[in-house]
Amino acid sequence: MSLFDASPMTAAANALSHAPLADRMRPRTLQEFVGQEHLLGPGKPLRLAIEHDDPTSMIFWGPPGTGKTTLAKIIAALTHATFIEFSAVMAGIKEIKQVMVAAEKAASMGMGAAGRTILFIDEIHRFNKAQQDAFLPYVERGAIRLIGATTENPSFELNAALLSRCRVYTLQPLTEAQIIGLLQRALADESRGLGGALIAADEEALATIAAYASGDARNALNALDVAANLAAEQPDRRITKAIAAEALQRRVLLYDKRGEQHYDIVSALHKSVRNSDADAALYWLGRMLQAGEDPLYVARRVVRMAVEDVGLAAPEALNLCLSARDAYDFLGSPEGDLALAQAVVYLALAPKSNAVYTAYGAVQADIEATAAEPVPLHLRNAPTKLMKSLDYGKGYQYAHNVEGRVADMDCLPPSLKDRRYYHPTQEGREKALAQRMEEIRRIRENKRGKQQ
Repeated sequence: MSLFDASPMTAAANALSHAPLADRMRPRTLQEFVGQEHLLGPGKPLRLAIEHDDPTSMIFWGPPGTGKTTLAKIIAALTHATFIEFSAVMAGIKEIKQVMVAAEKAASMGMGAAGRTILFIDEIHRFNKAQQDAFLPYVERGAIRLIGATTENPSFELNAALLSRCRVYTLQPLTEAQIIGLLQRALADESRGLGGALIAADEEALATIAAYASGDARNALNALDVAANLAAEQPDRRITKAIAAEALQRRVLLYDKRGEQHYDIVSALHKSVRNSDADAALYWLGRMLQAGEDPLYVARRVVRMAVEDVGLAAPEALNLCLSARDAYDFLGSPEGDLALAQAVVYLALAPKSNAVYTAYGAVQADIEATAAEPVPLHLRNAPTKLMKSLDYGKGYQYAHNVEGRVADMDCLPPSLKDRRYYHPTQEGREKALAQRMEEIRRIRENKRGKQQ
């Protein structure tokens, strides 16, 4: 018999009649589990591990409401393991270590569910890396199978030694269609859901809840629970779009100012500007500001975009962005938000050049890779007789006094003679700079030709 035909995990789960809808509708088998087809579809890695009855220690990484805890419980049931759950927020490492010692003793004596223990640690990233070391010996000896859940990038938040002993599975937010399916199931389920309450729902209402849930099944079911209570007071007991909106109160925005979502959305804003997509840039700006991001942090990022991606193709962009920063500082929200929006739209639509950014990067690379040569003598000041006697300033040509105001004089160290860093584009005002550089090159070549 396939492991995937397992019966519900525990009889106690059937007694949750007064629990929140999200808890009552928690999937108990993989057939009920929605989403994560990239891990649980036929032939996919996690499904194969479960089918072979040999899942290793693992880390579930994904946003809230994607089923990390539920999946851990299902795996424990399917692999006949004792399931012990802790939250890193509520429990200390000392308490968890005692459980691991007991689990190792039980395994050595063949006690418990086939001697297997799955230790599930929610928000495992809350333990610092030194505390995470406590898991290592028990994971290595196979005394426990650790399943850690985290919303943060494990590459940054977890001990490298522990991470190397666990398989990382990335869980994705549920799609709106999947969320709607879960809501419909909850409305129809008479034993665990709302089927016995005879609550109906408009398609628009379910779509509204699904969109506002941002891929979080728990939030969607909690919203449906509230909406059902509101609808129960209506004569037709129907959840309308208006009732759904009232239940939601405000949009669930997945955004952690200190976490990976923060960097993802900043990246989306920057790359939208770089790709000249004003609409997308405005959207990501709105997501950041509405989620409570520090507007002055946003302003700093916007100024950076002006110098990194617009540059001298539209040099006025830098002044505009600095003015937007000052306008926000003067006005505050919400009026100041418009100044930032104006700057972002301008940057998105401005001609683009990263020529200065690239040039300065090449300069930094040469500084690292070459010797720090002394300044050529002709470029040095000679305020004293001694310096003049040492040829400081000898051969210097004052550009304003020569033809074309360009002297035939090398200004780079000898090892970098004729090195070119700045390659202007043909975008915006930089096109004129490219023409000017070409004119300067011709003047120098003509002067060198006359000297030969």
